[in-house]
Amino acid sequence: MSLIIPANTLASGGYAVDNSVRLNDGSTDNLSRTKGTSDSTTKGTYSFWFKLSKTTGLTLIENGTAAADRAIVYIQSDSTLKLFSKIGNSTKLDLGTNRVFRDVSAWYNVVIAIDTTQGTDTNRVKLYVNGTQETSFASSTYPAQNDALRFFTSNEIEEIGIDFENGGLFDGYMCEVVKVDGSQLAPTSFGEFDEDSGIWKPISVSGLTFGTNGFYLDFENS
Repeated sequence: MSLIIPANTLASGGYAVDNSVRLNDGSTDNLSRTKGTSDSTTKGTYSFWFKLSKTTGLTLIENGTAAADRAIVYIQSDSTLKLFSKIGNSTKLDLGTNRVFRDVSAWYNVVIAIDTTQGTDTNRVKLYVNGTQETSFASSTYPAQNDALRFFTSNEIEEIGIDFENGGLFDGYMCEVVKVDGSQLAPTSFGEFDEDSGIWKPISVSGLTFGTNGFYLDFENS
């Protein structure tokens, strides 16, 4: 399904977003693919916009279909956001926000920027919500230097809107879903603050290099 974004929500003047996808947990809607060979197993960026129809137990992105080796981004039962990754059944990443996501009338933009080659652990995974970096976490386990997080592992399943293990189906809208393979990018690659309102809004990503396993989903084709 597609959605025409009204003025003063995602875009107020400037770049307009005309389409989204509606994922409905009542019909097991989701997107899935098998990745090829990644440009990097240590560096990459996700950016996506979403609008919730419910506020708990929702999977946004998952890589891998084994509980011991996977990476996942999801809304927890308390409406907070969790970034989590296991390798060889060992937890390598566990960031859980104190921020809650409960406004079903709002569009949220989440940017997850990863570079595990960084010397400082907090620089290895950066989480931004509506253009601002999250620094307050209920849980904060960062990957070791040069960890190959499952987000960028080659030749395995990548899913949007579903958790292979327990469902966790997303219920709401998503748009401007981007994955960049091989680069840790700032949120300004995907959005900007409106000068008049101060609202975070999308910009065109057509000039980005997405990489071998990267993608840009604009949902124009139904």
